[in-house]
Amino acid sequence: MKRRERGGAAASGAAPLADEVARLAGGLHADPHRVLGAHPAVQDGVEGCAVRAFHPDALAVECLESGAPEVAMTRADPRGLFACFLPGRRPPLRYRLRFHFADGRSWERDDPYRFLPTLGELDLHLIAEGTHRRLWEALGARPMRVDDVDGVSFAVWAPNATRVSLVGDFCAWDGRLLPMRGLGGSGVFELFVPGAPPGSHYKYEIRTREGALRTKADPLGRFMEPPPGTASRVFASRYEWGDAEWMLARRRRDPTREPLSIYEVHLGSWQRDESGRALGYRELAPRLAQHVRALGFTHVELLPVAEHPFSGSWGYQVTGYYAPTARYGTPDDFRFFVDHLHQQGIGVLLDWVPAHFPRDDFALRRFDGTALYEHQDPRRGEHPDWGTLIFDYGRREVRNFLVANALYWLDAFHVDGLRVDAVASMLYLDYSRRPGEWTPNARGGRENLDAVEFLRALSTAVAEEQPGCVLAAEESTEWPCVTRAPRDGGLGFTFKWNMGWMHDTLRYFAHDPVHRRWHQDELTFAMLYEHSERFLMPLSHDEVVHGKGSLYARMPGDPWQRLANLRALLAYQWTRPGKKLVFMGTELAPPTEWNHDHALDWRLGEDPLRAGLARCMADLGALYRDEPCLWRRDPDAEGFRWIDCNDRDHSVLAYLRADGERHAVVAMNLTPTPHTEYRFGVPSGGRYRVRLDTDDPRYGGSGFASGQDLVSADALPWQGLPHSLRLRLPPLAVLVLSPERA
Repeated sequence: MKRRERGGAAASGAAPLADEVARLAGGLHADPHRVLGAHPAVQDGVEGCAVRAFHPDALAVECLESGAPEVAMTRADPRGLFACFLPGRRPPLRYRLRFHFADGRSWERDDPYRFLPTLGELDLHLIAEGTHRRLWEALGARPMRVDDVDGVSFAVWAPNATRVSLVGDFCAWDGRLLPMRGLGGSGVFELFVPGAPPGSHYKYEIRTREGALRTKADPLGRFMEPPPGTASRVFASRYEWGDAEWMLARRRRDPTREPLSIYEVHLGSWQRDESGRALGYRELAPRLAQHVRALGFTHVELLPVAEHPFSGSWGYQVTGYYAPTARYGTPDDFRFFVDHLHQQGIGVLLDWVPAHFPRDDFALRRFDGTALYEHQDPRRGEHPDWGTLIFDYGRREVRNFLVANALYWLDAFHVDGLRVDAVASMLYLDYSRRPGEWTPNARGGRENLDAVEFLRALSTAVAEEQPGCVLAAEESTEWPCVTRAPRDGGLGFTFKWNMGWMHDTLRYFAHDPVHRRWHQDELTFAMLYEHSERFLMPLSHDEVVHGKGSLYARMPGDPWQRLANLRALLAYQWTRPGKKLVFMGTELAPPTEWNHDHALDWRLGEDPLRAGLARCMADLGALYRDEPCLWRRDPDAEGFRWIDCNDRDHSVLAYLRADGERHAVVAMNLTPTPHTEYRFGVPSGGRYRVRLDTDDPRYGGSGFASGQDLVSADALPWQGLPHSLRLRLPPLAVLVLSPERA
């Protein structure tokens, strides 16, 4: 093909300064657009446009302007700079570049350096201010169409880098070819790459102030290759949601006064196929939804699904905060998972980990050669227990990264809430540290004031942007006002995990019944502080690992007694104030601890006694959802009253759950000794119906109270209440009764 030149071989445009070319060729230029692309120029007194391109391996380059003859570019510098002059033209121009190589190859592309920045001044202002709540719409890899050209905008925050280059499939991972431009003093580097296809693998090659090169995954990458791969991937969602009705209703919900029972799930080990392969998001969704609905749960809570390299961390050491793990499929596959559960009436919560991140060098650690995301002082930036790094909550951009990440999961994936992991480790500067290993705050105290402000900013943003969503704190100390609003001095969480209740209750149920009379306070103590916060009662994955044994194995007695105790424990949890959470597999009563490398042993469900436990849980779940007095007044002290908590000798307790005129009576006998006649006070006369008996033969119980379906209240005041019931109390069992409806 014959080439036509406008301006001749000498028409290379105004040559850039030699040091600019040297910096570009040496991979040191932080603003390549100042050299490359189209620029106004004057050649031999003629005004026009100089176009410059760089490729150190190219033999020749041609400029192909739309609607004009192609122009051969002159090698303006032996290190790979090519240029041409287009008389009478002014930027912006629409043109492509064709490169020729020594092996005979040639390829053509739109010039990345002819495009204006894809981030606006408002984006940069909000990023610098640390208030960009939709940060994922500014940073990361964003497929878009610019000037009628499809491509991907890449943007990353690396304020201490001297140069950032994009590397990936589309440039043979050559850091010389796609240097990014620094956008003023924002610390953001940006480049629009026309033609970069969805699915492309990429990273950022960062040159530090010391001259070292660091190749990093994208902190805001939406998708990553499955471990052990560590590259980010370009992803454009094409998912069409079907849960509009759910999402509209969510904005009007008050989770504190609605039923909330959570089935906690580790996706990789809930169920697998016959070969042992973990199921994908789309395979799991219908199976999990059917199972959870059958058991009566309102929500599932997933152990962290953000990308993580080490499966043994269960997801709690995150390297891709904005990327659902590729172990189970694409981000749109995860959207399908959430959508399907919503359409089945089931909410989805995620475990979220803003307390620490791992030291993997491809991720956040010393991202731009400095302690950027982590606190630079190891006494505040390194976690002694987990060998991980702690975020610098005092840095506004880091707070922004985390707050926006929380909003991202709630917005982009329709997730209904987050359980914030390890909040206690965030709140205390001396957490797991000996004297001399921590530094006090500006007031001389042990509280991490920066973390407090971050948590308040988080809860405020969630309340304003995503009303109806849940924020639950895994917080194990006596930090005050965790669930009070920030304006009232609190942290703003919807719920706090009641770790005290969990420890006390499991310790009580582990006692041989003959000794329980001496430990009844372990059951009753939690009610003394029940309404100091809004609580969620967890029997989580943490209670069935690390040598603790399964819940079934921790119950005393023979197999029948263990299952009876387990049924009683769950009935107690479901009928007292507070929201509920149990870990997957509880319904199977496994004899051994959970193992994340293997699926649950579903064959256990074929055992008649264990099948009875699952039936009991299903009926308990249905009763809980259908009976407002078991949840509507959870936040109010008036919603609960002890009827009898003093009969230590028999380990019998009874309490009342009330919601206006509706109420339920719960009676517990926590020894193997049945009682043929036991009197309890009740608030009203008439007949009471037994709504649940955990000793029912359908559940594997003895049936001691069979036939006791309706019980008439006597006009005999008892235990401070105007009427009373005489009940048969089964062994190791819980009864739930309510007035018969007219």
